[in-house]
Amino acid sequence: MFLDTVLVKVVSNCNLNCSYCYVYNSEDTSYKEQPNNMTFETIKLVSNSLIQQAKQQDIGFAIVIHGGEPLLLGIEKMELLLSKLRNELTKNKFPISIQTNGILINDAYIKLFLEYDVTVSVSIDGTKAINDLSRLDHKNSSSYFKVIKGIEKLQDTKKNIFTGTLSVIHPQTNPQETYDFFKSLNTLSSNFLMHDGNYDTLPYGKNSFESLEYGTWIKKLIEIYLSDEKPIEIPFIDELIKTILGGNSLKEGIGDELYGIIIIETDGEIRKNDTLRSSYNGADFFEKRPNISNITLNEIVKSSEFKESMSLQSTLPEECKKCNIVNICGGGMPLYRWNKISLYNNPSIYCNDHKLYINYLKEILSDED
Repeated sequence: MFLDTVLVKVVSNCNLNCSYCYVYNSEDTSYKEQPNNMTFETIKLVSNSLIQQAKQQDIGFAIVIHGGEPLLLGIEKMELLLSKLRNELTKNKFPISIQTNGILINDAYIKLFLEYDVTVSVSIDGTKAINDLSRLDHKNSSSYFKVIKGIEKLQDTKKNIFTGTLSVIHPQTNPQETYDFFKSLNTLSSNFLMHDGNYDTLPYGKNSFESLEYGTWIKKLIEIYLSDEKPIEIPFIDELIKTILGGNSLKEGIGDELYGIIIIETDGEIRKNDTLRSSYNGADFFEKRPNISNITLNEIVKSSEFKESMSLQSTLPEECKKCNIVNICGGGMPLYRWNKISLYNNPSIYCNDHKLYINYLKEILSDED
């Protein structure tokens, strides 16, 4: 077993109040136990722990600086973290990235990211009207223009550290309008996520297990994408295509690959994949609540609990095992399979959506053979 990705939650608060946020507006409330920001001491412990783990495994791993809003950490602490990591870990084997809402991007941060070879992805859902559906601040005011300003500052840098955007799909919106918007931003890449949800709490905009709101939206996006002679990159669709054609996906929730993901909280607590938080309060806890101050990451990686958390992706109900697209959808993300009665032993709440757009894409690729 080994690590693929480590999310370092340097901040446990946010300057936005996105309605769909799986940290602050979902089932889990454990963020209330966390300090708002990592201390200097915890940053040093985290850095040393990651450097130590890098020496324990042959392959590299990605380091994602996350939150809350990670830029609330401040320049001084951010520089301490990045400098300690980059002094020991090469950028090719250990890429470091920031997932930010973009509002606090400034010249000082950009200088820092350039110096330590850090890439930046910005969360934005689309046009102002679309973005304002969910991504408001704590006074219910729009974040749109501040985010656009941050993106523009990133795009002004001579070295391209801006890797693109990350969006949550709003199935009642127009996929063409959304695609055209992101293409107009001149981003290298625009990726898309479905709303978190499960059988107990249906995803926003989805009426039932049988309904196809998201599948219809994604099917249209695929059509738009493949018909564009000069498309922007959409990694989600590219990974689907690669998997359908027999390759291995690099994205969790597509294909049947397993991914070793660890979360480090602001107090140094080590947790399982934090997308599980949408299931129930504490779903991402390891039993003994380990902390980087008292255990190594390698001990976690070798533990049976970590192996069980990794295997959750491939532990599927019988109906999924018999499905002709299970090798492509992978059964969907575990967080989409949850209910209080049968736990994760269910098809994804998006099962019918997956079937719609995957079979559509399979037909297109088959016609091109």
